[in-house]
Amino acid sequence: MPGPHPDTIRTLTETLSDLAHYLRESPDPVEALALVEPLLDEYTGLPVQLADILRALARAVQDHSDTPRNSQAKPLITELRTAAWEQTDQHTLHYILDDLRDLYSSAAASEPGCR
Repeated sequence: MPGPHPDTIRTLTETLSDLAHYLRESPDPVEALALVEPLLDEYTGLPVQLADILRALARAVQDHSDTPRNSQAKPLITELRTAAWEQTDQHTLHYILDDLRDLYSSAAASEPGCR
């Protein structure tokens, strides 16, 4: 499988930047939650994907024959792996979306005239 091109990754990060900008404009919360939901999916969301990417990068650097085998490389690889675990811990953010969705659903149900 051919690797992704840096331009593809830049496009992805620009899209995320566009989303952040849009969310700063205070869109409808239900719409905002729908837009963010895929990013925080428990299994495929950004925290999980970024953690996998960081672990894979650490492995690629560690296993590559051109990587210097000295005291500088090991702590850098360890930092990548630590960052990966920290990202993995963020996989629970999807629960916040569930709670926010419930908050808006219960608020809408309790408005006068709603049954």
